[in-house]
Amino acid sequence: MSATNWPSIISELAELEIITDAVQLSKLSLDYYHFSPILSKKLNNKRANLVVRPVNEVEVLKIAQTCVKYQVPLTVRGAGTGNYGQCIPLEGGVVLDTTKMNQIRSLEPGLACVEAGVKMAAFDKKAREIGWELRMAPSTYRTATIGGFIGGGSAGMGSITYGQLRDRGNLQAVRVVTLEDEPRILELRGDDVQKVNHAYGTNGIITELEIPLAPAYPWVELIVIFDQFMRAARFGQALGDSDGIVKKLITIQAWPIPSYLTALEDYLPQGKHAALLMISQYDLEPFQNLVKEYGGEITYQKTATEATKGSSLLEFTWNHTTLHARSIDPNLTYLQTFYFTLERVEQMYDYFGEEAMIHLEFLRVGGKAIPAGLQLIRFTTEERLNEIIRYHEEQGAGIANPHTYILEDGGRKVIDPEQLAFKEKVDPYGLMNPGKMRAWLERAVSV
Repeated sequence: MSATNWPSIISELAELEIITDAVQLSKLSLDYYHFSPILSKKLNNKRANLVVRPVNEVEVLKIAQTCVKYQVPLTVRGAGTGNYGQCIPLEGGVVLDTTKMNQIRSLEPGLACVEAGVKMAAFDKKAREIGWELRMAPSTYRTATIGGFIGGGSAGMGSITYGQLRDRGNLQAVRVVTLEDEPRILELRGDDVQKVNHAYGTNGIITELEIPLAPAYPWVELIVIFDQFMRAARFGQALGDSDGIVKKLITIQAWPIPSYLTALEDYLPQGKHAALLMISQYDLEPFQNLVKEYGGEITYQKTATEATKGSSLLEFTWNHTTLHARSIDPNLTYLQTFYFTLERVEQMYDYFGEEAMIHLEFLRVGGKAIPAGLQLIRFTTEERLNEIIRYHEEQGAGIANPHTYILEDGGRKVIDPEQLAFKEKVDPYGLMNPGKMRAWLERAVSV
């Protein structure tokens, strides 16, 4: 990027908030890519030349226009809580930080319209005033933005009821800014939202979203411990299958994973396997009967009111489990796996032992509760990590590989022709988050 006329670019964007300080540029160029020793080597030195923080769509259009004029790469960023380098600029250029675009445009029962930079927890606080909340959220809920979650996330708490973000109905509409010679604002509705849903910002700057909401229950937070891991896993499946019990979170952690959650050590005895849960206050009696049926012991229980104070159990689940474990042992990394069946969970538990410590998150896929994994891996070499991945896939598990920043190589493993066609239309110069979409890279080679 040495030939780029940065003084002219800064001059054209002078009325906007611009960040050029080296320390801030470094901070706002990175995410939690260091969870992966593979990505750490590839992404550690990637930095933006400039960060711009627009406050509205008009300013986004100005940034888009300037990047096209000077043929400068543009990478969109929310709070930077992703794990795969989704918002890390591979080729420098401009990072567009959406966090100042944080207005709730409308909020009504069942539906909301928000700007991309609205923080999830802040939104829920407002939505619960009228009895509603977000359908799902990641463990980075306190700081993550809604636009960032749509662009780079896939599931989280609430997925046991509502599935994944890509499931039809979980995103109603989006407004995006293009990077054409004359940037435009487009509105995508219905199935058309999939053109930019979980696309890492490679084919449109999401500025506004229309999202469906869920009824807000008083969520009780609980920890249940078990002597045997598979008993805990079967309990998780039974809870997921219990249609009459309303739940938001079903996390199962094999020992020694609970030993890494030091803030909860009083509730996680040595050698015990744990379930971390969010259950509707109204369903506690049938829930307690299920715990009894599976021989579990409740060691921790917070009412919905108590759960609003201090750290939520959510912050010990999903990828926060990985965060806590790595803070104690930085040699640990992780995988993301769809086991689909408990038989496959048991097979992997017996086969790998503590080399791949099993952490389950239950979610709905195709209308059924299934066990997915965020296993903690004792990392030795990249070759061994690839062997572990290959064994899982050979045994019928689906791996959403968190050790790649390429969009298609992570979870879906296939090129999405709809997303590619949309990028060809709205980003003809390939300036948006370049290097992340395999479909575009292969197209560039073949053209």
